[in-house]
Amino acid sequence: MSLKVDRDSMAFTFKGGMLPMTVMELASADPERIREQLAGKLSQSPAFFQHTPVVLSVEKLDEPHLALERICAVCRAHKLLPVAVRGGTDPVKQSAWALGLGWFPPQEATRPRTLESVATAEPEASETAELEAPPGVASGGRIYRGTVRSGQQVTSPEGDLVVIGAVNAGAEVLAAGSVHVYGALRGRALAGIHGDLQAGIFCRELRAELLSVAGNYKRLEDIDPCLLGTSVQVRLDDNQLGISPLA
Repeated sequence: MSLKVDRDSMAFTFKGGMLPMTVMELASADPERIREQLAGKLSQSPAFFQHTPVVLSVEKLDEPHLALERICAVCRAHKLLPVAVRGGTDPVKQSAWALGLGWFPPQEATRPRTLESVATAEPEASETAELEAPPGVASGGRIYRGTVRSGQQVTSPEGDLVVIGAVNAGAEVLAAGSVHVYGALRGRALAGIHGDLQAGIFCRELRAELLSVAGNYKRLEDIDPCLLGTSVQVRLDDNQLGISPLA
């Protein structure tokens, strides 16, 4: 005798999926050092610290015990929400579970490249016309070729950032000047991170999780659905973030 399930009475269903998630890779287990660095990051990119869920990666730490509760408290004080821990010893795993966090085994695949390993490239002569940016963009920028993958961060601390490729969900691109993405923008883009009100964001296909110019931001749910998938420019107008088609 088979038991028929009334789907109308079901309270939930389980579904597999891949959600964008930022990985915070710890190189130190000292909560005070983490606090100092987070404070500096918060001053540079306040829009990023808006209850962003993060996975704490402890794979680089060779310590059997961590002050995991204190580290999580530091993160929450800076508006980051730890949701899981990746790697670590069995005591670390047990601590994560005791704190109500998930736990992931160490990542065996190649890690995403860190900021220091992202090389600056110069455009070839044949591509110069295609990559020509709007007049008035900041100098001293950088060009990144290829896809910016989930968990990866690419930045230009002194000028514009040009990405010749896509920005995947869970990735982040930041620039002191403007951000130009010659592909799909699915992750987070932050322009004018030092307060440049003239900075902007330009992309060929808008699907961003978050857009920010000089600390003013919009999330995906705040963006007009008619603009999704189109080429747009994002600029400040009377301290309001405006998104318009890119002519």
